[in-house]
Amino acid sequence: MTSTTTGLPDRYRPLDQVGPDEPTPTGVIRCWRAKDRVLNRDVAIRVHTPAGPAAHAWITRALTAGGLATPALAMVYDASEGTGDPTTPGGAAYVVNEWIDGETLTERLARGPLPERDVRTVLRRLAEGVAEAHRVGLAVGGLTTDNVVLRPNGLVGLRAVPAATGTVDGDVAALGSLLEACLTGLPSGDGEQPRPLTGSSDLLALVRRARSTEPGQAITSVAAMVALLKERPRSAMSVSTQPQRAPEESEGGWRRRIRDRRTAAAASGGQLAATVAGTPEAGSAPEAAPERRDPQTLPPVPPVRPVGATGQPLPPAALGGDTIDASTVAPRAGAYAAPTAVPPSGPPRHSADADEDASASGRDTGDDDRYSRYDFRDDDDRYDEEPFGVLSDDEVDEYRSGPYTDAGPITEESDVTTPRRRLLVVGLPVLALVVVIALAWWIGTTVLSVTGSVDDNVGSTPTGGGVTSSAPAEEQPVAAGDPVQIAEAAVFDPFGDGEPENDSDVPQSFDGDPATSWTTLTYRGSPAFGNLKPGVGVLYDLGSEQSLAGVTVTSATSGATVEIRTGDSADGQLDSYATAGSGTIEGTTEFAFDEATTARYVLVWVTGLVEGGDGFSADLAEVEVLSAG
Repeated sequence: MTSTTTGLPDRYRPLDQVGPDEPTPTGVIRCWRAKDRVLNRDVAIRVHTPAGPAAHAWITRALTAGGLATPALAMVYDASEGTGDPTTPGGAAYVVNEWIDGETLTERLARGPLPERDVRTVLRRLAEGVAEAHRVGLAVGGLTTDNVVLRPNGLVGLRAVPAATGTVDGDVAALGSLLEACLTGLPSGDGEQPRPLTGSSDLLALVRRARSTEPGQAITSVAAMVALLKERPRSAMSVSTQPQRAPEESEGGWRRRIRDRRTAAAASGGQLAATVAGTPEAGSAPEAAPERRDPQTLPPVPPVRPVGATGQPLPPAALGGDTIDASTVAPRAGAYAAPTAVPPSGPPRHSADADEDASASGRDTGDDDRYSRYDFRDDDDRYDEEPFGVLSDDEVDEYRSGPYTDAGPITEESDVTTPRRRLLVVGLPVLALVVVIALAWWIGTTVLSVTGSVDDNVGSTPTGGGVTSSAPAEEQPVAAGDPVQIAEAAVFDPFGDGEPENDSDVPQSFDGDPATSWTTLTYRGSPAFGNLKPGVGVLYDLGSEQSLAGVTVTSATSGATVEIRTGDSADGQLDSYATAGSGTIEGTTEFAFDEATTARYVLVWVTGLVEGGDGFSADLAEVEVLSAG
């Protein structure tokens, strides 16, 4: 239905009344869906009847709610206590809320209870918003199924924020009632009996604790409800964490199986160890006792060639051409390391002793045997084994004519003391010294010559006849002449709201009597005109263009700041008047121009006010425009 409310600002146009009337201890609150004509959006506007002091407590709660920013609570856009006069715009007490589109919880529960997952989500998000309001000291109130709206995007919102009255305990109990309604649904009203309360055990316990008043059983805060609604059911957790076991299996059965498996594993491990160590099986002849070998003697190495299914070694052709016997490779380090030998520069040579050792151990003495007799460490390691002092001259010559390394053969040219190395070591410092000397010479001839030319300038140094200064003389202000007669004056207020600024008192600012003055309006909150406008002034008409040297301003209250501007038109904007001087008025203050200015209009523009008894203001007691002498 269409509203006929009055007393609201013209900005809001009520459309339809929504929701029932909300009685309060001081009156009645009615809610309408309205159109905000300025921002072109729908809002929910609630009106308290009567207005004035009766609605003060409700408006105070609304101002506190205006600082909240949570999607679970409707935002507060505007609030006013009103004057109580319903015939004038702004006479009603009202609160403007965000309009929330969606389905109310009453409409949804009429079709049946919510699924348990939706119950947890809706109640948790709503409780998070209420907990945020409690954090700033505001009890929300009005937590009913008619005010809770399920948004289309899956969120939940509460209309009518805040209610006229509310308490923290009342919000906890109301959330418990909403939880019960979501679990049971709402009766249709056709004689249907209330549905039984069913659901998870933790939700049922939460309903009872929210309604309980016994100490130690009741929930004391909405934040605790949020934490409980986030928990998973304990029964599901216990089922998921219990180990799965067959019902017919007893504790003694699975322990017995573990013990049998350990026994079998130990037996198989012993048999494997015996096989690896070569332990004789039953019925076999005992072997000879182990003998202790010399530390320098290589131990026997078993062949690495695999054994076929018949127990016979595979032929060499089955292993591939790149397979060698592990026994033919000598260890590189340790007690069994072979002595280091330096291979000759020619092809590898076979010694009779090596052939005898190879034949005795059953190894092949072919070309692969040469890799076991040579040490392939870097050639530089040979210098670390023994100092040159213990080598004979022949041995040194043999090393110098030896095989090539990665850096090339070791010759006399690679020595550090060669002439080429000596040239680099000595030449680089000499080259750096030459560069430094050349740089110093350039600085001395260039920079110092410029300095000397500056010192030789005429007039820059004192002479015997006096002191000559090249600085320009300081500009002197224009000499002031007689005062110029002011033809008329008017208030200049381009940034005002149309209200008169004591326009009738303007002639008193140039009547020749300092006891009379023109005064601005009184502004509150800030000396910058209450942050409403940048300034206000008086525009003086001299009748014709005059050559001006300055302006003298007298004020009864010192401390106001002004700008003296000049121009040629009475209808110009503030920027069309050039600034000729500025400063603070201290009793009678003369604002002298830096140069003579030709203008017909002089604007005394007040930019800062002075604090008084009930606000901020400024006055112009006497203004004199001085001509250029």
